[in-house]
Amino acid sequence: MAHRHHHSFVLLCSLCVFLPSTLAQTAEFNLPLKAVNLGNWLVTEGWMMPSRFDGLNGQLLDGTQVQFKSTKLRKFLSAENGGGATIVANRDQASTWETFRVWRISDKKFNLRVFNEQFVGLQGQGTTVVAVSGNPSTSETFDIIRNPNNPNQVRFQASNGMFLQVKSLTEVTADYSGGSSWDDTDPSVFEMNVVGGLQGEYQITNGYGPSTAPKLLRDHWNNYITEQDFEFMVANGLTAVRIPVGWWIAYDPAPPMPFVGGSLNALDNAFTWAEKHGMKVIVDLHAAPGSQNGAEHSASRDGYLEWGDSYIQDTVKVIEFLAARYGSHPALVAIELMNEPLAPGIKLEDLIKYYRLGYEAVRRHTPDAYVILSNRIGPADPQELLEFAGGLSRVVIDVHYYNLFDPKFKQWNLQQNIDYIYNDRASDLSKVTPANGPLSFVGEWTSALDFDGATKEDSGKFAKAQQDVYGRATFGWAYWSYRCKYDTWNLKRMIQDGLIKI
Repeated sequence: MAHRHHHSFVLLCSLCVFLPSTLAQTAEFNLPLKAVNLGNWLVTEGWMMPSRFDGLNGQLLDGTQVQFKSTKLRKFLSAENGGGATIVANRDQASTWETFRVWRISDKKFNLRVFNEQFVGLQGQGTTVVAVSGNPSTSETFDIIRNPNNPNQVRFQASNGMFLQVKSLTEVTADYSGGSSWDDTDPSVFEMNVVGGLQGEYQITNGYGPSTAPKLLRDHWNNYITEQDFEFMVANGLTAVRIPVGWWIAYDPAPPMPFVGGSLNALDNAFTWAEKHGMKVIVDLHAAPGSQNGAEHSASRDGYLEWGDSYIQDTVKVIEFLAARYGSHPALVAIELMNEPLAPGIKLEDLIKYYRLGYEAVRRHTPDAYVILSNRIGPADPQELLEFAGGLSRVVIDVHYYNLFDPKFKQWNLQQNIDYIYNDRASDLSKVTPANGPLSFVGEWTSALDFDGATKEDSGKFAKAQQDVYGRATFGWAYWSYRCKYDTWNLKRMIQDGLIKI
């Protein structure tokens, strides 16, 4: 279990509640909404704007997945049984047990987490290297020293000041006093192979650190989305924005490290601009405490899903904060309690328990705002929330539809992808759009296609088909995203190029 942050949570009207110009939701609006996601604005998604990470190239960021091969034995380090036992160096090939996830303490000090989520450290006061601790302490902290002439050659200095060495295939110890040679026969030298990583909020804030991250993120918030963007959206037929936020926004202006304060002011600005230009706002809790899906867009530190029953109360506090601050604002149309909880890691009973408490938190502050319940992604019944939601008022089921992330979409041409929308997606949507139940919302979709040779013009035709079908969602739809490096993910650019018309 990762460290959890416990903070006093004070809702003082004079300090925390954003007072709009009118204190009731009096503005008229029509359903279904035609919305766009303001992705990568207040919650970082590195793939959407990779240049923000340029200053961190070559560094080991939180969640980097690495494998280590002994240069002497030509074998990979491995956490025996995936964790809970010793570290050995007897594997010819590297897979899950041989892959370690980094927690960055500083640019030199790190923790290493293994498959079963324990941390590598020293056994007791001895020198044997094990992976048994659920929480890292001093004995689970290592200096990773990189060869200045080859940064993919490393050695590990343990908390006792000694270096890790491979004594045999089954004996890895922290008792080597050398550490000056990078010769292949040195038992403390390892070849490091980076096999994966994350570029989310945790990585960018902890990577740049407290001296650099605040200015970098605030500059981003001030420039990525501006009032002129709201003017553009309204002029082109959009009626709402879905704004992803992270749980740390509730602790602004001084959230727990490494997160940076200031996103709350940006969200306040969005409400002001939306009201001025006649748009509606959906506040979406995109990153819940502990991470509800292990993805970078949920601000996971290392790719592990930690959210569960023990995090419910912390998450409800965030919803309570958002509802107290914006519940009376005329631009608010909905609060989404959680984005993309992942099955089976998120248990249905935990999710429903949280959704009930989150719904009650919203209703304490507004009878009118819709409460959006995101379906679980992954192997889950798309109708599993309907019975629960049927007993609540002004609720919405959110589904996300992408013709991506599945090999079949790569094998289809444009017409086959379009036919899938008119047939399969239309059927999927009808299943979560009961006559007398909650409203339905396609909270994320995009014009991006996955087959070789797909053109932007193809994406425009594909978007038209999706608008035809997703327009049947009773609450509406929201394109992902307003801005992105990649054109077909970038609604603003697709509109400017005349390929999408709202």
